[in-house]
Amino acid sequence: MNITQIKYVLAVAGASSIREAATGLFVSQPALSSSIRDLEDELGILIFERTNKGISLTDEGREFVAYAKKALGQYEILEDRYLSRDRGKERFSVSTQHYNFAIRAFADMLKIHSPERYSFSIHETRTENVLEDVRTLKSEVGVISFSNSGEALMRKLFKEYSLEFTPLMVCETYVYVWKDHEYAGRSEVSLEELKGYPCISFDQESDKSYYLNEEAMADYEFDRTIKSDDRATTMELIASLGGYSIGSGMLSGDDAILKGLVSIKLKEEDPLVIGYIIRHGSAPSKYGRTYIEELNKYKTI
Repeated sequence: MNITQIKYVLAVAGASSIREAATGLFVSQPALSSSIRDLEDELGILIFERTNKGISLTDEGREFVAYAKKALGQYEILEDRYLSRDRGKERFSVSTQHYNFAIRAFADMLKIHSPERYSFSIHETRTENVLEDVRTLKSEVGVISFSNSGEALMRKLFKEYSLEFTPLMVCETYVYVWKDHEYAGRSEVSLEELKGYPCISFDQESDKSYYLNEEAMADYEFDRTIKSDDRATTMELIASLGGYSIGSGMLSGDDAILKGLVSIKLKEEDPLVIGYIIRHGSAPSKYGRTYIEELNKYKTI
């Protein structure tokens, strides 16, 4: 088994057909199929079920893909650190859910240190990826949240992944609407009143057996929902469709992408606990320490 075969399997698993995967990998379809069959023979398992209608992952294949993603992630970290053109530069990485204060803290950390040569990263991503990035040390620090309904699962994963969670704030539940929405001038609104409008939520779908939520009211049965994994798309849908999203109520006029949004207190309560995670036993770098100091400036508990 080699890293190329792992990349091949993941490409096929993420494509609609072997032909599509082969095109994306710039290899011939027969070579791709042969490489995967060689891997299956070596491992003694069937990764893909092949039929006249195409291919699909077997149960063993799904398990293999889950481990393969982790292995490839670790390989890419090593490759980036030791083989990339950026070798020798200062490095630091953060993974975060969709919180602007986490981005501002990152920018302030960089202004404080201002290294001459660096390769820094900030990943605004799914809950699952924040956990996995810090677990594998792809990122030193992760910014994450959970509501009452998700707390038990998150605490379990923190322990399982050897992560230390430090709370920063507990936020009440708000909805975001566009400034010309009929409820924009209200101080409070209920989900019943919003029933006729679509709720735009962040897409957290995963192939994992568990489901992680980023937003409050995750257990509520909305009549109209739209999933989005891009903030600009979410803003456009809220503005164009008169829709709304649910969040912490933290809006800043300095954030251009959020201009035009109005936050309204939601009558239904499902507070979010927001904080940061680091890997247990790992000593933060000077950038990690400064970033945490900047995050703590937003601490309210």
